[in-house]
Amino acid sequence: MSMVAVTRLIQAPVASVWQVFTDLSRRGEWLSAVARVEVLTEGPFGAGAAWRETRRMADGGEITEEFRVFECVIPDRFVVKSPGIGADYKMTYSFVPVISGRHRGGTMVTVVQDGGATAPVGRILALIFGGLAAETAEGALRRDLDDLAAVA
Repeated sequence: MSMVAVTRLIQAPVASVWQVFTDLSRRGEWLSAVARVEVLTEGPFGAGAAWRETRRMADGGEITEEFRVFECVIPDRFVVKSPGIGADYKMTYSFVPVISGRHRGGTMVTVVQDGGATAPVGRILALIFGGLAAETAEGALRRDLDDLAAVA
């Protein structure tokens, strides 16, 4: 099991940050690494919501992943899961209002990604590329939160 956690202060209220982040139909407009988003479910964001996201990779290729919301406490946190190639992972997003100090009115957003191998090939790849994969995931999560801060 591999875990990566990233936190970012966003100078906007929780309600605004939540609204931007959970508007699945517009994710491709503000996430710089996302080429396409296909919303797979109807209705508001919440448990059961699902989407397919195609991201541009550093090597110029693309990767498509499917995400499903498993837990959702509006506007505090939500948990999404995604099956990978030989590994599954989940991401927990938390949105905490800053209530005092110079950043009062802002939001601390934290994402924790947990991943684990589901097949022998995934276990072998985790042993070989574990540290590199964690650094890559951390970089992608940081970029996503930077994009969110820019638009929120």
